[in-house]
Amino acid sequence: MNFRLNVITVALLANAGVAMAADGYGLANANTEKVSLDKWKCNACKVQTGTEGNISAGVGYVNDGHDLRSANAMGTDNDVATKIDADITHVAESGYRLTLTAHDLGMDTGSASISARKPGKYAVTAGLRQMETYGNTNAVTPFSRSGEFLSLPANWANAGTGNGVDVSLVNPLEMSLKRKRYSLDTEYSADSLWSTYVNYQREEKTGTKSTSGVIFNQATMLPQNVDYTTDTFEAGVKLSGDHWFTALAYNGSRFKNDNDSLGYANPFGQTAGQTVAYLSEDPDNQAHTVSLSGLYTDMGALLSGRVLIGRMSQDESFSTLGYGYSLPEGNADAQVDIVGVDLNGTQRFGDVRISASYDYYDRDNKTDIEPWTQISVSDVNGQVAYNTPLDSTTHKAKLSADYRISSGMKVEGGYDFKREERSYEDRENTNENTLWGRFTLNSFEHWNMWVKGSYGNRDGSNYQAGRYTSTENNALLRKYYMADRERTMVELRVSHTPLDNLTVDFGGRYAYDEYDNTDIGLTESRDGSMDINVNYQATKDLNMNLFYNHQIIKSQQAGSSNFGNANWFADVRDTVDVVGFGAYYDNLWEKKLRLGLDYTYSDSDSNTVVRQAVTGDFGAYFAKEHNLSLYAQYQATEKVALRLDYRFQRYEDNDEANDIDVNSIWNLVSFGNIDHDYTANMLMLSVNYKL
Repeated sequence: MNFRLNVITVALLANAGVAMAADGYGLANANTEKVSLDKWKCNACKVQTGTEGNISAGVGYVNDGHDLRSANAMGTDNDVATKIDADITHVAESGYRLTLTAHDLGMDTGSASISARKPGKYAVTAGLRQMETYGNTNAVTPFSRSGEFLSLPANWANAGTGNGVDVSLVNPLEMSLKRKRYSLDTEYSADSLWSTYVNYQREEKTGTKSTSGVIFNQATMLPQNVDYTTDTFEAGVKLSGDHWFTALAYNGSRFKNDNDSLGYANPFGQTAGQTVAYLSEDPDNQAHTVSLSGLYTDMGALLSGRVLIGRMSQDESFSTLGYGYSLPEGNADAQVDIVGVDLNGTQRFGDVRISASYDYYDRDNKTDIEPWTQISVSDVNGQVAYNTPLDSTTHKAKLSADYRISSGMKVEGGYDFKREERSYEDRENTNENTLWGRFTLNSFEHWNMWVKGSYGNRDGSNYQAGRYTSTENNALLRKYYMADRERTMVELRVSHTPLDNLTVDFGGRYAYDEYDNTDIGLTESRDGSMDINVNYQATKDLNMNLFYNHQIIKSQQAGSSNFGNANWFADVRDTVDVVGFGAYYDNLWEKKLRLGLDYTYSDSDSNTVVRQAVTGDFGAYFAKEHNLSLYAQYQATEKVALRLDYRFQRYEDNDEANDIDVNSIWNLVSFGNIDHDYTANMLMLSVNYKL
């Protein structure tokens, strides 16, 4: 059979081929014997040359509400904000394309990229992205930094005494993290059979984050300097044929920390013989993986798989500042090898489709076991401890089938299995078994709905408390992610279109977890949620959208204060509500003006009630947030448009863990009250020019 496919036909078949192959509608199953393409004409196939796109510049004013956290929503911590947006493409007669894009460039979350490509031959893209996460400026600390050491004021009086911390000696602290990501991506296609790619990325992370230091029974919150660099390199080759695809890929990363350790003066004076202390920081490390993947499809069947091997390692020298014991080795010489296998298969038999998959992942820790002198927070016991090389192996298997009863009616069912094997853990292995079923109905006009139910249980080997596992824990304690559990879950989704211009979507989910073999730990959890979304196209130019989401999680926990049977109990209730509204009105004022509005409100609450002789709670936690965005865009001329944006955020939270005055606890030097309560605004004017 000899025939010629035009560009559009090939593009449609290539994009739909993999997704449709699972349903038996792949390119290999198409009957093209009687297709005549001789008179087909592609009017859109002519290459449009020249330069087109748009570029815009904006300037605005920000009122941050005297809280640094507001910069996460406003995109900058500056009073005056500037940005550039661009989307420009140049196409040469040879088909060569040059594309320049920018989004919020000049803001703290801006990005830009430039790409040169010859479709079907090669592509080179260079990019820059900046991301900044702001904590707050409400924190206070008595420390000042000199290199990798935190010093106290010369006239510092020891904390933990009757006078407490002298608040005149603490200063504001800004906690924020900034990431700059540089990337270079290349791709080359030799012909229709194979292609190759090479991608490189460097991320630089700087700023200040919080950490803590402990000497004996006294704790100090510390500002830690961050200076990380991560390099990632990817390369691979892809081969494809009529019914198959395969790829060989390499992925490597290197992490470098310019800080080896963090030293600090003891704010409590001399404790257990120490006036200074040192913390080791994250060590330099690297990871490498090689993978081979493939896919084959024919006669309604689809088979795919992947095999990968990898190694993670780090051999940084130990930091021994302030440590008076001898070490068996100068570094950990840590090494972890990983092996993974993924297999997937699908076959259709008439109206029935069978799918199966198997995933295998093995983590083999080959770090040498050495004896170390163990030092605990409460005492120096002099015992010899060993590093524990935690190995794990995970098996996952899934089998499912679906049957199309009639047009618009389908039933599905399946079985999922998961086994986890661990070394030097409280439980050597766990097995999870889950049965599920789903019914889909969309045969009624204007209605589309489905309901899914599942039941699963987890069990495994006996718990063991030994030298390498949980000697410090109550023998009755069961960690929730290893404990025996029964889970029942049901989900529902309904979509209704009563009018051509009105759509209503509704969904709900409820899950119940029971840990009936747990005496100490999590014993029960209930998680329910529902959401509704309404979209109304009132007129051709007016669109409105409304959504609401509600989630409530209730859990019960049992504990012991005497290392024996349960003698206290806790009830935890978490509630999250999110509501939002959006609208836009187009073609106003002689079809030159567009107005838009977006508003969201979120409210999360958490409360923990503890029962032990008397009933009390840990104090309420809540976070409430209002976000409002308004914009007006006016098309002044055919090429020039003006846009005015207004952003508003009102945020308030309360967390007992953050509401700690520097003198609230005698053996703790804290950052003070770092709760948030602010109102922030931003007004920005932009000019857009269409090329």
